[in-house]
Amino acid sequence: MTSKNRLLSVLLATMIAGGAGTAMAAAGHSHDGHAATTVELTLKNGKKWPTDEALRHGMGEIRSAVAATLKPIHKNTLDPAGYQALAARIEGQVDVIVKDCRLPDAADAQLHLVLARILEGVEAMKAGPGRRDGAVGVVQALDAYGKHFDHTGWKPLAH
Repeated sequence: MTSKNRLLSVLLATMIAGGAGTAMAAAGHSHDGHAATTVELTLKNGKKWPTDEALRHGMGEIRSAVAATLKPIHKNTLDPAGYQALAARIEGQVDVIVKDCRLPDAADAQLHLVLARILEGVEAMKAGPGRRDGAVGVVQALDAYGKHFDHTGWKPLAH
């Protein structure tokens, strides 16, 4: 099972189980009586969520990979092979994070929201015309991670 499939399975299970402490907000109501929900990234009572070494290492690697390609992304000069390589490197780190990271349930549920955003960006980087937007989505997910998780020394990417 790929990291994306594992992550989507866990995210779906989290939503069905009530979010294990995550905020669930009604996003709409259909005519057949089923409410759509979205899971929101939140702080833990105003404080950042805990991390572990596997998470800090993997997120640091993802940040480094993106930082190394940030200028060509901004200048719109990164070629398709560059986006493919970046996407593969990020996806590999997400695989390791999903496999090795051990957080309390509520923190893990919040982390999966960040990882889902990262993987959305990865898929866009692989797809074609939305490659640059996918990379920007990863940068935004990394910024959200830094705002919501206790990762000593984390610095947002300058973008």
